[in-house]
Amino acid sequence: MALAQRSVAAGTNPGSDPIKVMVVDDAVVIRGLLTRWLGEDKSLKVVSSQRNGKLAVEDIEKSNPDVVVLDIEMPEMDGMTALPLMLAKKRDLVVIMASTLTRRNAEISLKALSLGAADYVPKPESSSEVTTSVDFRRELIEKVKALGARAIRMRGPARTMRAETRAGKTAQPVRPVSARPAADTRASFRGAAQPAAAAAPKFQTRPYSSARPRILAIGSSTGGPQALQEVMKEAGTAINDVPVVITQHMPPTFTSILAEHLGKAALRPSKEGEDGEILKPGNIYVAPGGKHMILEKDAGAVKIRLTDDAPVNFCKPAVDPLFDSVAKAYGSASLAVILTGMGHDGAEGIKTIASGGGSIITQDEATSVVWGMPGAAAATGVCSEILPLNQIGPKISRVLKGNTR
Repeated sequence: MALAQRSVAAGTNPGSDPIKVMVVDDAVVIRGLLTRWLGEDKSLKVVSSQRNGKLAVEDIEKSNPDVVVLDIEMPEMDGMTALPLMLAKKRDLVVIMASTLTRRNAEISLKALSLGAADYVPKPESSSEVTTSVDFRRELIEKVKALGARAIRMRGPARTMRAETRAGKTAQPVRPVSARPAADTRASFRGAAQPAAAAAPKFQTRPYSSARPRILAIGSSTGGPQALQEVMKEAGTAINDVPVVITQHMPPTFTSILAEHLGKAALRPSKEGEDGEILKPGNIYVAPGGKHMILEKDAGAVKIRLTDDAPVNFCKPAVDPLFDSVAKAYGSASLAVILTGMGHDGAEGIKTIASGGGSIITQDEATSVVWGMPGAAAATGVCSEILPLNQIGPKISRVLKGNTR
């Protein structure tokens, strides 16, 4: 689940002002520990530490944080009550929910994403486990740095335009994110200004396969739950004809609930993949948290295999093992998609799919919460298209029907 260090380095700017962070947790031990961890990183500065949501909301304007690490369960005002109040005071605020791995908290965390939270970090069950968890500490710091740095970069052009307007200059037009409202495609940054219009970087692409796809494989991470729901909804009835396999970087419990949400969005059967299960067209299979999901051919059928192998790209489940197995099982009839996420998981896997003649679509930078995974995929030069989120579902639908135009 932890994310590649490479993605953080790409999101920080040496010599720039530190990212300002607020920590909100009712447990004094946890609050102090998170404050110390974050404060030890020179690119971060803890500007506020609060014991409940009410105090945090009251302090937003004064402390003016870039990122808030927000506990869910707190007295007087819990995290879910505080979340919309915080975002109302500061529209470009990055809120990262922190919760233990219960089903209730997983449900709440996923709901928080739909209401504007940027991401979540799963907390170990006890204070002692939090203290000793290297993975939790690394993931927390990486997400705060990557999401905070992106929010600051996005805010920069808006400041420039406002300054130029005050000086009597004509502001540059703002590049739209997509045809959908920002809350649909990037809820965590809703209301934030987008970079000024500029020539998009050119990446080498390759033609779609001439073979009609018999499998749809998707990899995603930060920002993925919302992106996946949009893609599944917009892909429509075309996924009746193929199985859909998904690796989303998530811990146990969260992946089960994600599968349920995707089923509702797609109006299709959706569940965590089970070891030995035969893939069926029209069904969605999500890699369970804490396991790698791969595919194997067996007597003419394709089955799911769950493995307990070591993390790949610091992730478990990871996208690369799934994509490698998809290429082996389906060859040129593979269609893979890389959506928003930190790190570079999936970049090697799509090379395997491309080598087998399959097709790859990746999400563009403007509509990604974090352009780590899709950016790494685009840089390989093996993608067939790089598209904004609102175009990916319809494109999948056409490709699955044999129309690559």
